[in-house]
Amino acid sequence: MPSGKDLEQQTLLLNRLVKRDRHLKKLARREDSDCYRVYDRDIPEIPLSVDRYGDVAVVYLYERPYEKPDQEESEWLALMQGAVAEALGLAPDSVLCKTRRRLGLEEQYDRTADAKVFRTVREHGLHFKVNVSDYLDTGLFMDHRSTRAMVRTMAQGRRVLNLFCYTGSFSVYALAGGASEVCGVDLSNTYLAWAAGNIALNGLDLARYRGVRADVAKFLSEAKVHGDRYGLIILDPPTFSNSKKMDDFMDINRHWPALVQSCLAILESDGDLLFSTNSRGLKFDPLLVESATVVDISAATTPEDFRHKPHRAWRIRHRK
Repeated sequence: MPSGKDLEQQTLLLNRLVKRDRHLKKLARREDSDCYRVYDRDIPEIPLSVDRYGDVAVVYLYERPYEKPDQEESEWLALMQGAVAEALGLAPDSVLCKTRRRLGLEEQYDRTADAKVFRTVREHGLHFKVNVSDYLDTGLFMDHRSTRAMVRTMAQGRRVLNLFCYTGSFSVYALAGGASEVCGVDLSNTYLAWAAGNIALNGLDLARYRGVRADVAKFLSEAKVHGDRYGLIILDPPTFSNSKKMDDFMDINRHWPALVQSCLAILESDGDLLFSTNSRGLKFDPLLVESATVVDISAATTPEDFRHKPHRAWRIRHRK
């Protein structure tokens, strides 16, 4: 039997979702999109975020600062799930729940299901395949919607390098923006195939795209030796990776200066490097890249539907 407090929180969440979705739908229509974050831990007592992907929603439960019995948590979450379905006009089984927890230093999120619930969503008129069921992340990081739009405006006529390219959303935007060539680098064949699928989904020219399965550090080293140059480089790495396919592990908090310097070594003289991270532990020191000019673009790349700073980002250029 739900407590009076739980029912009160259900009503609070329902009312907040109705208000936010009404506002964000207008923004989404203007941007020709159907995916956005409806709720981002707006009410401290309700530590959830709610992402809408067309006719499906994903609810993320964040860890509480105190222990709560599993049974009570499950019952509470079911109430909140019902509020999401009602507020967004969705079927109850179209609202999926996942848990975000703090990971240990060398932990990574694993596959959580094998339900294969896919959707095709629209963002700024472009289309992307997402998997809303099987992993913590769906294949489209919505907090970088504004960053991707920025890439689209910067890509015209440039050779673009998309490192840690994941499912290729930055690559799609770069091609749509008129890049002369786009190279996406990732260690996962699954993600490289997904990226190629997203490019094909948008009817973009695959002849201008190259997917490379490689360790990014090794790729950058070899590109420098070969004299390769790129006009725009996107560096959006995971916080930690210890894949068996890598020669070494990567901890972005420690290794970011070397990665940035390696990117600058193959960046054209008038090129742009966009570096972003969702690591709160990363201490960015411009003195470690003193040969370059650095502009913090975190605010400019954070959409209005994200209330809690989801990432930090910098635009880095060679110093003239």
